[in-house]
Amino acid sequence: MAARRSLSTLKHLLRNPTPSHRLLPRRPVTYMPRPGDGSPRPVTLIPGDGIGPLVTGAVRQVMEAMHAPVYFETYEVHGDMTSVPAEVMESIRKNKVCLKGGLATPVGGGVSSLNVQLRKELDLYASLVNCFNLPGLPTRHENVDTVVIRENTEGEYAGLEHEVVPGVVESLKVTPNLYGNLVANTAAGIAGGTGVMPGGNVGADHAIFEQGASAGNVGNEKIVQKKRANPVALLLSSAMMLRHLQFPSFADRLETAVKRVIEEGKYMTKDLGGTSTTQEVVDAVISKLD
Repeated sequence: MAARRSLSTLKHLLRNPTPSHRLLPRRPVTYMPRPGDGSPRPVTLIPGDGIGPLVTGAVRQVMEAMHAPVYFETYEVHGDMTSVPAEVMESIRKNKVCLKGGLATPVGGGVSSLNVQLRKELDLYASLVNCFNLPGLPTRHENVDTVVIRENTEGEYAGLEHEVVPGVVESLKVTPNLYGNLVANTAAGIAGGTGVMPGGNVGADHAIFEQGASAGNVGNEKIVQKKRANPVALLLSSAMMLRHLQFPSFADRLETAVKRVIEEGKYMTKDLGGTSTTQEVVDAVISKLD
């Protein structure tokens, strides 16, 4: 599966980090520094803004239905906060793993993105996005199977810009960060849309899993009111999380169930050409769990 291949790719990246265009000497960092022992693992959960509570709620239901060996420590964090609360950072550092809905990024007013703050403070220097065709979801291009790994903590998104003169902002350092994001979103569009693409932000010690492409997307009020957010991307991201925690059989069950629902085509949200609600998609996924 694409997720398995991407994890192998990411292991190589973390063992051989490439902040420039050449490989640096190998360093002793593994993708999972703390091996899973089969016992339930705590995961920090940030529902986020907009559609975030809907799609993270979908993940919780599916995890409970298949008795996945994880339990969530939930914290309310919103994009208009000035910073991520200290207790949330402590939870992520303790648990090593976080599942997150989108956090709205305020426009103007001097408020920085909490998405960026999380990546910088936890040194989540690698962004991983899986872009692949799902059987049953028509797309313009076939046989798409791409893994986009981009630098995540420097460049335009690092908050290192300065204002040269009023209204003119210059970046202090340009790296593949911004451009990698554009590539990931473009690849997601080719493969079926951002609503079905999983991803995560990973460092040497911590990982945050969230919607892979346009991860800051919180939807619009109409989608929230009608409860028609697409949970597929975050469900597949949570499967990546399960594999990261070394629970591969649960990850396989979840991925297989989601793919069966998409292939059947009966329960699809509006962005995939259907009329289903978030809950209808969740119920369908749960019914496909083996």
